[in-house]
Amino acid sequence: MASGIGTAILWFRRDLRLGDHPALLSALARTRRVLALFVLDDVLLVRAGAVRASFLDECLRALDGQLGGRLLVVRGDPVTEVPKIAEEFGAVSVHVSADFGPYGTRRDRAVERELGRRGIDWVAEGSPYAIPPGVITKPDGGPYRVFSAYYRAWLRHGFPPPYRGSPSGRSTVDWLEPGRESALPAAPGRDVPGLPPAGEAAANRIWRRFLRAGLDEYHTARDRPDLPGTTRLSPHLHFGCLHPRSLLADLAERSGPGAQALTSELAWREFFADVLWHRPDAARHNYDRRFDGMDYDFDSEAFERWCEGRTGFPIVDAGMRQLLAEGWMHNRVRMIAASFLVKDLHLPWWWGARHFLRHLLDGDLAANQLNWQWVAGSGTDAAPYFRIFNPTAQGERFDPRGDYVRRYVPELRAVPGKAVHRPWRLPEPPTGYPAPMVDHAHERRVALERFGRISRAART
Repeated sequence: MASGIGTAILWFRRDLRLGDHPALLSALARTRRVLALFVLDDVLLVRAGAVRASFLDECLRALDGQLGGRLLVVRGDPVTEVPKIAEEFGAVSVHVSADFGPYGTRRDRAVERELGRRGIDWVAEGSPYAIPPGVITKPDGGPYRVFSAYYRAWLRHGFPPPYRGSPSGRSTVDWLEPGRESALPAAPGRDVPGLPPAGEAAANRIWRRFLRAGLDEYHTARDRPDLPGTTRLSPHLHFGCLHPRSLLADLAERSGPGAQALTSELAWREFFADVLWHRPDAARHNYDRRFDGMDYDFDSEAFERWCEGRTGFPIVDAGMRQLLAEGWMHNRVRMIAASFLVKDLHLPWWWGARHFLRHLLDGDLAANQLNWQWVAGSGTDAAPYFRIFNPTAQGERFDPRGDYVRRYVPELRAVPGKAVHRPWRLPEPPTGYPAPMVDHAHERRVALERFGRISRAART
């Protein structure tokens, strides 16, 4: 179709920005007349807690501001709403960033079919990843299941550079006035304190500040929950306020262990998306089917204590309380808390994964579920079940002064220094803080025994 004819719809999803936006560029290749659309999908909203939903609201408000109040937000089933709006505005095409998740893939196929019946083109251009899932394959064409091999292939493949221009100005894009009431709240509707600043401009400010003041120490500071050693950009990456391609382009201009470590962390995000693309069942079921025979305890009372941060293990409790208070948890502490649930409490990984996904600002299905499976041992790693974190030793190593624990566990604020990680050894244990709910050394043996049983069963 010739450029300049008709109206295009840009259906925003996990790409809430205007810069470096391939789907927007594909729309502009057809016409300058573009309707900006976002659909509040109840299938997705019901899985998000108040914190993530509030951050989404803020991201949408920031995008609406960039568009001069021209973002049309509707609520409903996209399979119904997108074709209906396309007909209403006489659109000739609908442009999106491709979605590779299990639900998103099914939804997009259904929307494409409905648009096709109306003679409206469906154009998927770009994705939330530097390299889309399914592109990196082994020499035999199969998918990678080992990160190190995937990472080497991922680096060899390389990434397209970000689009540095800005196609969002009025001289380039004729953003259409929706001419109807939007479902976007005029002001924040949820009382969620401590949300990070949202939107494209905020994400870029955070990134530039990190490049100046955080990157050089990232390879060591990222494991310290007591220090501001991480980017804190995971929510912005989840909603696409910033694209990983832009981060990787900046990292490629820098050398040193910090840049290398962050590049690897971004690759883990892409690796897990690739794994889920090939194995969508891994969102709900064990990637390694041997673990279908694992013996779990299904103790709901123990699970509640873990959720509330009342396990008696300070580093675990601090992380769980941070999650409930802020919608975020330091990555090192996520691993410690997950290991404790699966290997000390012997509870199913999907219970913990569901709790995290409900409360995390950056609740990404692929990264969340497959990181949980990595910790549980049922995922892609060759033999991770033997990796059982000692929560006390982890706390002493990565929160050496106890500052992180004291920040989130008020019952322990009077305990000085490293002693905060072993409050049961104090002459007078702190009032109101529970004793350890399990003996870690014993539960470690139990976990290994249970793994041994399923390993032997798989060999017979």
